Amino acid sequence: MATQPGLSDLRRAKFARRAPGALSELVGPQHGTVTLPLHLAWSGLTTFDLDQPRLRMSYYRIVLAEGLRDDLIRFLNRDLLVSLWPTLRTLVSRDIREVWESSFDELAHGAQAAA
Repeated sequence: MATQPGLSDLRRAKFARRAPGALSELVGPQHGTVTLPLHLAWSGLTTFDLDQPRLRMSYYRIVLAEGLRDDLIRFLNRDLLVSLWPTLRTLVSRDIREVWESSFDELAHGAQAAA
């Protein structure tokens, strides 16, 4: 009898399909105010000032959790993601964290350095 994949396996597969091929593809803004489309920020705040640390962290959490591949590329910035990752990794789901750290050595190494 074949084993059914668990919910966590399905979630990881979903996040893996959405992930970019390389962090260098992430060309989103580093500063200023950004308004996310409703398919990403469907509940609550939709406009984020990336120069305010709490709003920037909320913005990254939303985009990582809800974004499709094109959204990730458009709204995330490689340098910001790498700098935020040691804290951000504790604020996203285990499935997101594991997919991104297994896909991108730079994030996995940054997480180990922060530990």
